Amino acid sequence: MDKLLDLICKALDGLIALCLAVMVVLVFGNVVLRYGFDSGIAVSEEVSRWLFVWSTFLGAVVALHKHEHLGVDMLVDRLPVLGRKVCLVLSHLVMLWVTWLLFSGSWTQVNLNLDVEAPATSAPMAILYAPGVVFSLLATAILLLNLARVLTGRIKDADLVMVQASEETLEMEQLMATAAHGSPEVAGKERA
Repeated sequence: MDKLLDLICKALDGLIALCLAVMVVLVFGNVVLRYGFDSGIAVSEEVSRWLFVWSTFLGAVVALHKHEHLGVDMLVDRLPVLGRKVCLVLSHLVMLWVTWLLFSGSWTQVNLNLDVEAPATSAPMAILYAPGVVFSLLATAILLLNLARVLTGRIKDADLVMVQASEETLEMEQLMATAAHGSPEVAGKERA
């Protein structure tokens, strides 16, 4: 299952990059056409907005899989291993509930907006709500896999805190490990 999720996340990374590239071309092209030639791309704003929403939700799936979301871990870091496991299970149950709420609402909006046409493209407005459904399905799979790992004891004690306090804290830890062991490669291997 890990291999499949890794493959899906690599595909999502490529899709996000494609969304960003298309957004840049559409927005920049539209600006050049408006100021330089007094014309424009009629669908530019609408398609760019959809691509932004899609790339945000797909990026959230990748971040969830790689445990790259920011969070507050100062309490959980101080707990014993059993306390960390309990907190991880409880947090995953809450995230599954919120993911269900997101799925339910997004699914309802997709169904309601299948026949509603977007003003510029005349495409169904359901396109705007579909990323919530996709995110919910993929996030549920990731959360259930993490929960199964915890409940079956297949998770390392170091991996019980699945958030980063901040990017600065992570960088500081890497610098301190590098200083203690001499090279970033050694520090990275010891952290994993």
